[in-house]
Amino acid sequence: MSARIEMLDAPEAGGRLARLGGAWTLAGLSGAMPALLADLRRASAEATAWNLDGLAALDSVGAVLLWRAWGYRLPASVSMDAGTRQWFDRMQHYGVGPREPLVAQSPLAPVMRLGARALSFARQLGDVVWLLGRLSLDLLHLLRHPGDMPLRETSATLFKAGVQAMPVTALVGFLIGVVLSYLSALQLSNFGADQYIVNILGIGIVRELGPILVAVLVAGRSGSAMTAQLGVMRVTEEIDALSAMGISRTLRLVLPKVLALTLAMPLLVVWTSSVALAGGMLAAQVQLDLDIGYFVATLPRVVPVVNLYIGAAKGALFGLIVALTACHFGLQVRPNTESLAANTTTSVVASITLVIVADALIAIATRGVGILR
Repeated sequence: MSARIEMLDAPEAGGRLARLGGAWTLAGLSGAMPALLADLRRASAEATAWNLDGLAALDSVGAVLLWRAWGYRLPASVSMDAGTRQWFDRMQHYGVGPREPLVAQSPLAPVMRLGARALSFARQLGDVVWLLGRLSLDLLHLLRHPGDMPLRETSATLFKAGVQAMPVTALVGFLIGVVLSYLSALQLSNFGADQYIVNILGIGIVRELGPILVAVLVAGRSGSAMTAQLGVMRVTEEIDALSAMGISRTLRLVLPKVLALTLAMPLLVVWTSSVALAGGMLAAQVQLDLDIGYFVATLPRVVPVVNLYIGAAKGALFGLIVALTACHFGLQVRPNTESLAANTTTSVVASITLVIVADALIAIATRGVGILR
């Protein structure tokens, strides 16, 4: 039965009576909503009394429509049963009314937002410093009590973040080597400088592309997994349970990840750089007809071994940055799934950004090291 409104003359009420009938529910109102809203506006302007005794049903949708039409208060003359009155008494009790007008934005709002972001960054930085201090204390504890070393957790993370990442890093490294060699060959062949492709590939891959490529892949693969793991433990209150049992969360959860990634990244860098050089070597032979034996013999002469040390050191530093960032944002997760998703995304973005910033600073600091002139 659809909702309806009847307007009747009511001399005893000093005007007109609005009598409601039918089902004022979502189903009853959906059939003729535009016409019913027009009748309701006309009734609220003309009626001096309301009769709701004939309602077949009423739900929150119908009650809100009437409450708005009445100006968020009961009319002076209204007839309804006790069940219907409960709806309006409840809305009156909780202060259901018109929305507050939007306050004009302050001219200082941009400055306030900037200040809020600066304070948030300062808090994040303070939390990272606390995490580093906590890890330093855990290392001192392990020096005095070697038996507390979380070997199983460290080896498990080393396997997941290192060994299982070798296929994907090898594939991406090989393809990057092929692409870099192919593009370099196109340019070098124009100047008759084909032999310098060894210099370009050697320095570019061993010193720069290898560490950066591995760091980005590990941040997206292992860093996000670490953040999600700690975040789920936060949501399920497992971390609180560890604290209640007197177990250090940084010693059992954070330190193994930091140690494992710091150890695994230099090895992954060497592995990925080697595969990338192999891909570049094959592409150079196909594109420039450059003999593989010449490539292998020339590479140690034009790329000093110090570049390999710089690349491995970058890998260790990038592994430390990715692990610390992932664990930091994992511990910042609040007990809800939205926070888990947001912190996982932020972890990956922050890790990659910090890795690139660190790589730029190292490149400036070592610009005169390992480069033949």
